[in-house]
Amino acid sequence: MPKLKTWQLTAGSAVAGLALAAGAVAVAGPWDSGQRKAERDLSAAQDRTGGAHHATPGPDPAEPAPAPSARGVLSALGAPAAPAARPNHLKEVLTPLMEKAALGAFRTASVVDAATGKQLYGRGQRDAMTPASTVKIATTVAALSALGPDHRIATTVLAAPDNKRITLKGGGDPTLAKAGLRALAADTARALRDKGAGKVSLTYDTTLYSGPEVHPIGAGNENIARVTPLMVEEGRTDGTRSGIGDRSPDPAADAARAFAGELRALGVQVTGVPSAGKAPEGAQPVARTLSAPLSALVERTLTNSDNDLAEALARQTALAAGKEASFAGAGKAVRERLAGLDLPADGLLSGAHFADGSGLDRNDRVSAGLLTALLARSADPDHPELRSVLTGLPVAGFSGTLQSRYAGSAPGTGLVRAKTGTLTGINTLAGTVVTEDGRLLAFAFLASGTPAPDPAQKALDAMASALAGAH
Repeated sequence: MPKLKTWQLTAGSAVAGLALAAGAVAVAGPWDSGQRKAERDLSAAQDRTGGAHHATPGPDPAEPAPAPSARGVLSALGAPAAPAARPNHLKEVLTPLMEKAALGAFRTASVVDAATGKQLYGRGQRDAMTPASTVKIATTVAALSALGPDHRIATTVLAAPDNKRITLKGGGDPTLAKAGLRALAADTARALRDKGAGKVSLTYDTTLYSGPEVHPIGAGNENIARVTPLMVEEGRTDGTRSGIGDRSPDPAADAARAFAGELRALGVQVTGVPSAGKAPEGAQPVARTLSAPLSALVERTLTNSDNDLAEALARQTALAAGKEASFAGAGKAVRERLAGLDLPADGLLSGAHFADGSGLDRNDRVSAGLLTALLARSADPDHPELRSVLTGLPVAGFSGTLQSRYAGSAPGTGLVRAKTGTLTGINTLAGTVVTEDGRLLAFAFLASGTPAPDPAQKALDAMASALAGAH
């Protein structure tokens, strides 16, 4: 029996698991100039969560359980590899679909066997194009490779040696919830009482990040908050949990004011208004809260197309590499980390540029070949640390940004798992699909100059569905 190089998946196991995806995470993502209107309406009409739970705060926090996330729709099968899809057959199937006018002036494609990395279909697969949100595949692969799936992001409170000043230090966790901040305040109040502290002043430290806080798309954009290492619930002010939403003009200051309020409610005398500043020399940690494991954060990033979290993960990658946690530093760190993955073909990073971690920046450039290589590497049993890249992909017809794009009778429903990408004139789709004979394929389709979003999305979905029928 040949050694399995990846999960061998069957259509039967996929169908049996479809119901598991029905309660998955809400639709979200970088809507641009009114695009993804159907998904936006669905997001507004439904209240689903895909967030992260935080650790019990304190110097020695208990290990929290990972956040609930969409369970895998496709089950592993310990069986010999199914026959590979025939390249000539894929060419016959995909070429006419690639010619659809809905895909605009420029379109590229790559399909590889996830078990072997063998190229089964390619069209301009090495041409770097604007990927929109499919760049999150690169961002999350880089973060997992740099930090590992068990990494957690800490938010810490430090006390000065005289216990008269405390500092709330942001570690880069945009998923910090109000409940987590409240628990952090409780641990801080307890520590201050144990130290016999009286009145305290509060500062907040955002110096972990450098460079511009405002994404190049501009301030006040509902797709993303200011990029700062300290915020509560992604700086959202309108009760939304994902997708577009009103954002605070100063998430870090808001978080500090909320923290001060929690401390006062617990009887701590906090003087004045919190101000920005670093902890004084000799300050020691007295409490902390941790994010969910990185594997859960990656799933949330991909299922929800979470822009704030994607930017945070890119900066965590930069910090792990000893680079400045800025748009520029994160882009360099992501590229370097991907270069170290020993991808199967030389030159896949040629022309690649990571202007941000979320895909909102039109200056991002990746190729379809790079995306399929990263997906195949994520399926490689020699890289189990990358597995959440696959498990986090939205499921066609059931979760995330693919929930409303596949009808129940569509051939790809439940079999296609893919990251969507949408900007004005840009439509992309990259992920995995199970063929009729149980082969797992990785694919990426990038289109630029598309005249309208809905027809382009339908054309991309039709190509992914066609792969599900490959044999």
